[in-house]
Amino acid sequence: MAEKQRTIARSISVEGFGIHTGNECKITFHPAEENYGFKFDRSDITNRIEIPALVDYVVDLSRGTTLGIDGVKVHTVEHVLAALSGLKIDNCRIELSSNEPPILDGSSKYFVEALISAGFVEQTAEREYFIIDETIRYINDAKQVDLVALPTDDYRLTVMIDYFNPALGSQHTGLFNMEKEFVTEFSSARTFCFLKEIEDLFSQGLIKGGTLDNAIVIIDKELDEAEIEEVKLMFNVDQLPAPHDNGIWSSTPLRFKNEPARHKLLDLMGDLTLAGVNLKAQILAARPGHASNVEFAKKIRSAYLAKKGNGTKVPSANANTVMDIYELMKVMPHRYPFLLVDKVIESDKINRKLVAVKNVTINEPYFNGHFPDKPVMPGVLITEAMAQAGALLILQENLDLSNKLMLFLGIRNAKFRKPVIPGDQLILTSKLIGRKLNNYFIAVTAHVNGALVAEAEVSTVLVSRDLK
Repeated sequence: MAEKQRTIARSISVEGFGIHTGNECKITFHPAEENYGFKFDRSDITNRIEIPALVDYVVDLSRGTTLGIDGVKVHTVEHVLAALSGLKIDNCRIELSSNEPPILDGSSKYFVEALISAGFVEQTAEREYFIIDETIRYINDAKQVDLVALPTDDYRLTVMIDYFNPALGSQHTGLFNMEKEFVTEFSSARTFCFLKEIEDLFSQGLIKGGTLDNAIVIIDKELDEAEIEEVKLMFNVDQLPAPHDNGIWSSTPLRFKNEPARHKLLDLMGDLTLAGVNLKAQILAARPGHASNVEFAKKIRSAYLAKKGNGTKVPSANANTVMDIYELMKVMPHRYPFLLVDKVIESDKINRKLVAVKNVTINEPYFNGHFPDKPVMPGVLITEAMAQAGALLILQENLDLSNKLMLFLGIRNAKFRKPVIPGDQLILTSKLIGRKLNNYFIAVTAHVNGALVAEAEVSTVLVSRDLK
């Protein structure tokens, strides 16, 4: 029997302050509809925007994983995402009252406890898995990092860390059964850093919220009196505790003998969530870190999208017409030869999604000059068709556009996977992923015969028709 997606039964909140920004923050986990995934919502922003938990939105990796759109950022998301992933939650809106989730005790423990107390609801849609059927690998020789995804019928992770530092040494750990091991063996593993790193992190404006209650400090150098005073200042304490027997500073002893390795596995879990799909794979990671985790997640997501493009169920061009060409010309400012949408076949206001059709014919004027002996639709015109589908998506928001124009503002992550030729029908699917003032952020895909041929994220802006 196929697994079903699930979300939480009710909203639940946790409060604290961010480890790097030091900002106070209330994080609230909300139930979400099927196929929503994970999205961060900054409630402190006047014009709120949802930031999807996907590798495409990673904007900084200086010490944790930071997501952002158009300057709106959410820092250090990995512990939150690990909690959601580890509890096999598929859909959740994550509301934040500031720009960084609370660090709490430096692990995912309190997020996990809150989510469990909220309860879970099984949804109707099936849970999607990307089954790794051939090796995916990321290597960074300079840092001796090696991450590999191997075929298996489950999701397992094995991590080895070795910082070539006698204060820590080499450590290994592995998670082989998510339901039985995640909560008790990994969710409470705390973040850590070396004593040598603290001054550098502090000088970069990081760890403003770091304390010995939310991080393990591994003592890898001797301090003179002046340095001890500096560390006291950084941690805002009058007296540093005596080191534990194993050479660490922490408010409590290690929870596990190999707690640093377990925390690296927790970070890896959170970062791999950014691939945007549940995995069935054996993940082996040597010396992982946020930068390598995200690069690895990008490779996994790329492989997933390529495979999904070959088998994705997209609406048929013969589906019922929602808007025909006559209705389109009443709302679209374009005309021949630049009206590149022929009809709309799906309009979903609840999920902010629209599906349109573009028929590609040899009679279109650009084929006279664009590879005339082997006609191929120009990528810029495919992009324009996708952008017009995005504009139609905004029209369904019931806005009064009589005195407005919608203009291209930007484009990101555009990829063209297969040529489009005369006789093809482009199925253009647009989905609103964010809004800020009059700026709209839209993810658009183009399929031909069920195969993904192009994709992009476009941003548009509404301006007055008087462009003077």
